[in-house]
Amino acid sequence: MRWLVGWSSTAVGAASIGAATGSAGTTGYDGETLRPVGSHPLWGDPDPLWAVGDWRPDEVRVVTADARTRIAVLGLCGASDEQLRVGLFAARGGALRHLTAWPGSYTAVVQVDRRITVCGDLAGARPVFHTPWAGGTAYATAALPLADLVEANLDYGHLAALLAAPDVPAALDDSTPYDGVRRVPPGHALILRAGAREIAGYEPVASLAVAAPPSDPERAVDGVRDALVEAVRTRLAAPRHVPGDGIDPGPVPGMGPAERRAARGMPVPGIGADLSGGPASGTLALLAAGLPGMPGTVLGHGTGAGERLLAVTFNDLAAGAGSPATAAGRESELERAGALAANPRLHHVVVTGGEEVLPYAALDGPLTDEPASALVAAARHRARLAAGSADHFTGYGARQVLDAHPARLADLLMDRRRRHLVRPVAALAKADGSVLVPARVYGAARRLARTSYRTGVEDLAERLLRKRFDPAGGGAVDASLAVLTWAGPGPAARWLTGEALADVSFRLHSATQRSSIGPGQRPGDFRARAALARQAAEVRVLEQAAEIRFQRLHAPFLDNQVVRACRALPEALRVRPGARAAILRTVLEGAGVSDLPAGWGAPSQALSAAAARTGLRLASDALLDLFDRPLLAQAGLVEARVVRKALRSASAGEPLPLDGLADLISLELWLRRLLSRRGTCWTGTPARQRAVPAGIVPQRGALGGAGEVVRRA
Repeated sequence: MRWLVGWSSTAVGAASIGAATGSAGTTGYDGETLRPVGSHPLWGDPDPLWAVGDWRPDEVRVVTADARTRIAVLGLCGASDEQLRVGLFAARGGALRHLTAWPGSYTAVVQVDRRITVCGDLAGARPVFHTPWAGGTAYATAALPLADLVEANLDYGHLAALLAAPDVPAALDDSTPYDGVRRVPPGHALILRAGAREIAGYEPVASLAVAAPPSDPERAVDGVRDALVEAVRTRLAAPRHVPGDGIDPGPVPGMGPAERRAARGMPVPGIGADLSGGPASGTLALLAAGLPGMPGTVLGHGTGAGERLLAVTFNDLAAGAGSPATAAGRESELERAGALAANPRLHHVVVTGGEEVLPYAALDGPLTDEPASALVAAARHRARLAAGSADHFTGYGARQVLDAHPARLADLLMDRRRRHLVRPVAALAKADGSVLVPARVYGAARRLARTSYRTGVEDLAERLLRKRFDPAGGGAVDASLAVLTWAGPGPAARWLTGEALADVSFRLHSATQRSSIGPGQRPGDFRARAALARQAAEVRVLEQAAEIRFQRLHAPFLDNQVVRACRALPEALRVRPGARAAILRTVLEGAGVSDLPAGWGAPSQALSAAAARTGLRLASDALLDLFDRPLLAQAGLVEARVVRKALRSASAGEPLPLDGLADLISLELWLRRLLSRRGTCWTGTPARQRAVPAGIVPQRGALGGAGEVVRRA
């Protein structure tokens, strides 16, 4: 893991820090200086900042205008030093958006006198956290170091909301799994003035009163192409790095160099990309291979003429074994990947995986900053990434930034663009085979267009309190109708206790009382932003859980400039069936790539669902043991027997929401890893100063109390 951490103290910051640590200045109990473990200081007191972890030298830049004005950029940023200097002067005058408009994925920190500004990103892949500490405010790009600093306990209400309503910002609000540690929302910046904090948005918000001006589809797609090409070019222009020292320690009997490197968990030098056969990964691989810059060449280690980009395809040998339809889909994806890899600038590698890399097959792994369902499939992703390059492109986030969320149909009705509903509704009717589909979809979209945000959130609160959930196992039409709302329950909500659901219901009611005007957005755009934030959080946890040493994962679709370009796409273009594949095809054609294989853009969700069901069935005994005495039950969030019954039913093939079970299992695994960890993220602190010092404290009374408040209301 890599993060930055610092604090903004009050005018008498040194004294307050000394009071917090038990001695004068910034020294700890044993005379050690209070600082993060494994840190590199970027600047010092009174408001210090550190970079923590295995940052590359070119990933940390500090530009100073004078002794009281400076900017630090951590991550991959395409701005020159002069552009950083211009952005620093703009931020000094209060213009924050300039700090987020450079290509790449990075975090910018600006210090002007005693004012510190930390900018989060639009998607949420590089979040910012903060907590009160020592009379001021500590901040970081990871929540766990702050939780260690203040000895934060678990926030059980947040954990319940993660399971009951993970896609609803009103339920999660700005909380984290650690009590007292807060998150800066996507599209916002944290501003600290001598310890006092302020959250400021830097993106314009769409108006509910005036329809968005019509945009030219061709110009919007050109904007997506330019943003994607610039994102890929920025990564190609960055310095290349050889994993480790770049020297093979020596032969191993029966192993070649590539096999030895994979066995040691080391990536291949150079640049590579996923090549799943889908349009997102294929677009990035072809762009990276086609742009100038010698994608596979490491400085001083190549031929000078450029080497081929390494394209990695994962072939799941176990998931489709029992289903002819799934096996056919897997073969089609492999054929498309092979056709794309015929490009002479690509070197294709197929990684095969059996039952040992199915989801739930390996339940051990590293502790991540936060929980996410990616934990159950970390070994699966690690097997693929181990064959990848030191800089590896992935297509994560493409579906969320390009596809149309079903709730966007309500946005079209609000703008009186009914004719654009014809194509998506006809596609759903064709998939379902029922003549009643158009009326059902149109009616649901019309109700959503006429429902206020506050009413939608209150309806969800009532559904959770009354335990009213949609039946599992429906088709595409039922899934679309279920999300044609402002807010909906999560797939794991049906297995939570009544106390936990009541607590989430109370949080939702409190959120609507705090905000009487709603989010200031249309329902479709609002739901799409929430879905993107959740996907970005999943990618962040996946990167930590499946981390390969010396490797960097790149997700250009989550870059600020790419997200902005995709948001400029007109809704009428988004809602067309196959819009994502058509947009990416146009992007490639604009970049000079036109020969794409048949079936480009075919859906592949059935493959991951089949892998999840197969892995759940094979690991059922281990999962039942995991929930013999679960920590989630000690926290009052679930009842062990209810979850064990659901696991047995899902293993037997009953139509239960598998993603809900993945959420439950991942949270249980994360809690166990958190409580079994030793040490802390800080030096100069006593041994007891770490997150969750008291372990799991039974919370049935607290959760039940919140539920009683809701019932009385």
